[in-house]
Amino acid sequence: MEVEGKDCPLHEYVWELIRKDEITPEEKEQIDNCIKLISGKEEEDEKELEEMALTRDEARALYHETAGLLRAIMDLRDIEDGSLKERTKHFQEKFADQRVRDAKLWLEFLKEVKK
Repeated sequence: MEVEGKDCPLHEYVWELIRKDEITPEEKEQIDNCIKLISGKEEEDEKELEEMALTRDEARALYHETAGLLRAIMDLRDIEDGSLKERTKHFQEKFADQRVRDAKLWLEFLKEVKK
């Protein structure tokens, strides 16, 4: 994403925040500012989609960019309020439980086949 003429690696920024254990108050303020900037860009893109005469490929590219911006906004809001970490932890626990169940079923199957 380009902000004030500078290239901003939005994807990397979001992943950097996701990997942090805790978000500082300064980082929360940065997140708020980032959300405002992204929202502004998203609104510009939406307006361009509505009003500009674009080719199908241009419209599709702008649509995908806008969708990515909306995903980034949602992720940043989730990071800021802590719900992303909570959902990630819950998912990881469920995934680990399922792997254990799958391993047990596999072992039972192997025992049956061995008989």
